[in-house]
Amino acid sequence: MFWSRSFITTLKEAPEAAESISHKLMLRSGMVRMLISGVYSYLPLGYRVLARIENIVRQEMNKTGAQELLLPSLQSIELWQKTGRDELMGETMIRFQDRRGRKLCLGPTHEEVITELAAAYVKSWRDLPFTLYQIQTKFRDELRPRFGVVRSCEFIMKDAYSFDRDFEGLNQIYEKMRQAYEAIFKRCGLGFVSIKADSGVIGGDLSHEFLVPAESGEDVVYRCKICGMVMGAHEAAINECPHCHKDMEKLNALEVGHIFKLGDKYSKSLGVKFLDEAGHQQIVQMGCYGIGVSRLIAAVIEQNHDGNGIIWPKEVAPFDVLIVPVNVSDKLIWDEAVRLHDELGRQGLEVLLDDRDERAGVKFKDADLTGIPWRITVGSRWTKEGKLEFKNRRTGTVTEAAGGDPAAYLDLVRG
Repeated sequence: MFWSRSFITTLKEAPEAAESISHKLMLRSGMVRMLISGVYSYLPLGYRVLARIENIVRQEMNKTGAQELLLPSLQSIELWQKTGRDELMGETMIRFQDRRGRKLCLGPTHEEVITELAAAYVKSWRDLPFTLYQIQTKFRDELRPRFGVVRSCEFIMKDAYSFDRDFEGLNQIYEKMRQAYEAIFKRCGLGFVSIKADSGVIGGDLSHEFLVPAESGEDVVYRCKICGMVMGAHEAAINECPHCHKDMEKLNALEVGHIFKLGDKYSKSLGVKFLDEAGHQQIVQMGCYGIGVSRLIAAVIEQNHDGNGIIWPKEVAPFDVLIVPVNVSDKLIWDEAVRLHDELGRQGLEVLLDDRDERAGVKFKDADLTGIPWRITVGSRWTKEGKLEFKNRRTGTVTEAAGGDPAAYLDLVRG
C-alpha cells in the first residue's frame, strides 16, 4: 500500500474537544472522524486496527467451540417487555415506531433476541450445550458521550451467549470464557485486571469485569503494591490489602470486557426449556460474555503511546512495516523502496510505503504518530553504502542492515 493512495490524513494538533490521549491520537493519526457527538466513522487506518482486533477475538472465541452468527439490530420492544428490561434501560434505549405501528428499538444488547432464538430450537437435553457469538454494532443514547470511541452512541461489541442444561455446564463455559478473554487482552498487548462486579441491568448471580488501567478510565480499582491483589472501589473502602495489610494504590481503569452467569433470568421469562433424560422439563441455564471491540482500540492506545504518538503492539498494528524513502525523486532510493515494499508483501507482511514528496522530517513525525512497529528508512546510506536503517517504534532502537537479500532483514521485522 502506498501512503498517497491510502486515505491517511494526519493532523499536527488534535481538536480542542478531544479529552483523552486515545481520542486525540485517533483523530490526529487519521483513524476516525466524528460525524456527530458520539458517532464516528472508521477511516482506513482505524478500520485496519479494528479488523485485526476482531480477528484476534474470533480466533480465541472459536477455540472455545463458540459459533459465530449475526443477529438483527432492529428489535421488538415487546420482547424487552417480557423480561422487564425495557423500563430498566430507560432513555438509553433508542426507540421508535415504524410506519406499520410496530414499536421497535435499535439493539443496545442482545440477550432477549438470542434467548428467543434459542427457545425456537432447544427441545431436548440432546440439543445442549452450545455457545453462540457475534461481532456487531450496538446503539445507546448516551447522555454525555466522552473520550471518542470509549463512550459513544454507536459502538462495536462482541457478545456471546452460552446455553447449558445445568449450573455445572454453565460454570465450565464461564471459566473457559474467562481464559479466552485473558488470551484476547494479552494478544492485544494490554495490561489488565479482573474483579467481581455488579451485574447491573444485564442481571445474573455472578459477573466479572475486565479492566485496563488507563488515565482516562471512568472506573476505579485498588491494587496492592506488595502482592498485586486488585479490588473494586466498593470492596476496598478501607483502602488496605486484606493479605498484606498495606495501602493499596488507586487506579483509574477502563472496562473492556464483562462476563455474566445469567442462570435462568432470561430463559425462564422467554421459555427456553428442554426435556431431560427422564422426560422432565427443565429450564436452560445461560451465560453471556461481552467485549467492547471498538473500545479496545482506545484501551490499547491509552497503554501504548509516548509524546510522539501511538506505539502499536505487533498483533493489532494497522501495518507491520512503514518504508520511508527520504527522497522519492532519487531513482536509486525509490527503486529500492518499491522493491522492499513488494518483497516484504510477498513474505506475508502488511507494508505501507510513504511515497509522498515531503521532507524527511515530516515523514518521520507521521511515522511516530501512526505507530507502525517498524520503520525502514531508505536514504543516503543506501546510495553510498547499500545499507538500510531499521527503527523499532517501541524501543527506539536503530539497526542497520544490508539491502538486497531479504534474509538480512526479515527476521528483524518479524521478531
